[in-house]
Amino acid sequence: MPLISTSFNADSTADDVLLGIDLTGARAVITGASSGLGAETARALTAAGAEVTIAVRNKAAGDAAAAAIASTTGRPRPRVVQLDLADLRSVRRFVREWDGVLHLLVNNAGVVTGGLERTPVGWEWQFAVNHLGHFALATGLRDALADGAAGHGGSRVVSVSSTAHMRAGIDFGDLHFERREYDPQLAYAQSKTANSLFAVEAARQWTADGIVVNAVNPGGVTTGLQRNFTTQQRASLAAAEAAGTFTYKTVAQGAATTVVAAVAPQFARSGGHYLDDCQEAYTVPDDASLADHPHGVKAWALDPETAARLWAVSGRLVQQ
Repeated sequence: MPLISTSFNADSTADDVLLGIDLTGARAVITGASSGLGAETARALTAAGAEVTIAVRNKAAGDAAAAAIASTTGRPRPRVVQLDLADLRSVRRFVREWDGVLHLLVNNAGVVTGGLERTPVGWEWQFAVNHLGHFALATGLRDALADGAAGHGGSRVVSVSSTAHMRAGIDFGDLHFERREYDPQLAYAQSKTANSLFAVEAARQWTADGIVVNAVNPGGVTTGLQRNFTTQQRASLAAAEAAGTFTYKTVAQGAATTVVAAVAPQFARSGGHYLDDCQEAYTVPDDASLADHPHGVKAWALDPETAARLWAVSGRLVQQ
């Protein structure tokens, strides 16, 4: 089948994608929206009329972002709710207290660590926050999304992945680096592959209920996420930029692919895809180098059997 395409590209902004679209009546939740890509996504959706809830670990930072959004858009201030994706009690509280239907969930929050960190239950921090916390949130809100789809012509989930997924698949034998030497780049890559695989299996299970799930690569954007990069990670990015295989986007450009997955009619009924530069990405072999393929999606991040296995493992973990 041909790849799904849109009229947007790497230079498009979130506002470009939303031009002429009225989201009045749509309810959206965006994680990690106190700064960076999440804040820009929240601003753009609010400006288009959506009722936005910002789910953030630091509520004071979320309140500041919400106030700025209301000031710059002239729209109602987004609601701010505290959510710590590393703590399942916080995730369950958010789900329990959510009231009413939901039309859009953007799993945007992400962390990068420079060394091994673990949650209180022993999970590797990046996998726990970037994947497992979002998995628990999305599955917990599934009924609200289904209800939203029933009265709105469909609902959507956007899972924010990264080009970094090309560095590693899923190591089911050692998800939390309990035996292998810890490499923060590999740990981050594994979590970003998991973000894509979540979309694959969620689409298989949920599309029939009107819930469309896709993964996106926003591209390289300078945000607070880079503050914990190791010297090796910074050197790797600098080398790729010098070689011309990596180019930074503005925050507005980075949020555009997220917004395409959230609102573009081309993705209204089709899930399980990985989007890059506002288009469905082409698939590259698992042994392809990142230097040779700075765009696209590796086959391991779209494999349905791996996706189903990860879903089952994740379900058992978050139910503990």
